[in-house]
Amino acid sequence: MRPARERPSFPDTGPPPGRPAKGRNPLPASLELLSQLSGQLIALTAGAAAHVVRVEGRHRFPASGVVWSPDGVIVTAHHTLERDEEVEVGLPSGEIVSAEVLGRDPTTDLAALRAAAAGLEPAPWGEEAEAKPGTLVVGVFRPGKSARVSLGLLSRAAGEFRARRGGRIDRYLETSLELNPGFSGGLVVGPDGQGVGLATAGLLRGAGMAVPPSTLRRVMRSLLAHGEVRRGYLGIATHPVPLAPALRARTGEELALLVVRVEEDSPAARAGIVLGDALLSFGGEALQDPGELLGLLAEDRIGDTVSMKLLRGGEVRELQVTIGVRDRPGAEGRRV
Repeated sequence: MRPARERPSFPDTGPPPGRPAKGRNPLPASLELLSQLSGQLIALTAGAAAHVVRVEGRHRFPASGVVWSPDGVIVTAHHTLERDEEVEVGLPSGEIVSAEVLGRDPTTDLAALRAAAAGLEPAPWGEEAEAKPGTLVVGVFRPGKSARVSLGLLSRAAGEFRARRGGRIDRYLETSLELNPGFSGGLVVGPDGQGVGLATAGLLRGAGMAVPPSTLRRVMRSLLAHGEVRRGYLGIATHPVPLAPALRARTGEELALLVVRVEEDSPAARAGIVLGDALLSFGGEALQDPGELLGLLAEDRIGDTVSMKLLRGGEVRELQVTIGVRDRPGAEGRRV
């Protein structure tokens, strides 16, 4: 029998190379920071996913939606709803329930649903005034049975703007999130877990926007009360035109809104506005773009009588017009 070979002995100088000692952190500081960040993002996603539902309101891709109130009210993106009947909502629990379309506002790309469910967790909304470019944002969506997540930045934050259909968005919030089919209607949250906005690809072509909380509150209040966002109505279509130098000197304005259409028996027609008038101001506010006039026709001004200054035949005139109610919510174009 061969004698057993003795094992070589090594001085006690610590663990062999490449093997961490017990009780020591195996990760460098930078990797440890990433590990902590990853854990925080996992927790952030899990919290946000409890407020996000799947909305099945079109033939191909389902969309996402966000719980607005515990009694089943959901806010989602208008452009993802191709029908008003047979809409279903997939809850975070996995249950699928029917839903009723309560109202839509195409101009802000928002819609309100009521799912046949109770005890849902509404999303917590933050203040968009605190949102700054460069803020880390997480988008949580539910185009399928489980939640999907995307990490990005708030790439631009600016003031109020008009969407291409004329809707007033209280703050321009653009993100770097890639909004794949089904992601519109999802929840965009900041590092504190508060909602930054509702994700949509339907406001501006090629831009992933977040509709801010103040706009959501204003529009949802109208949708739940009226099924639409009521807007003031004059019954005219306009186009901006430059003024001749002599008229600029006389009026102090460089542009005016040329009236190219007056609807019959409209508030504008009853006030005496005619085709070819050039609008200078409305209620003391100068007019250089149709969107500016649209912005002055908010719901709370319906029924008000307002002074309108205009040019007719080279002469400045002033008329009084009473703001009516638009009977076709979400109408596109330059009619106001």
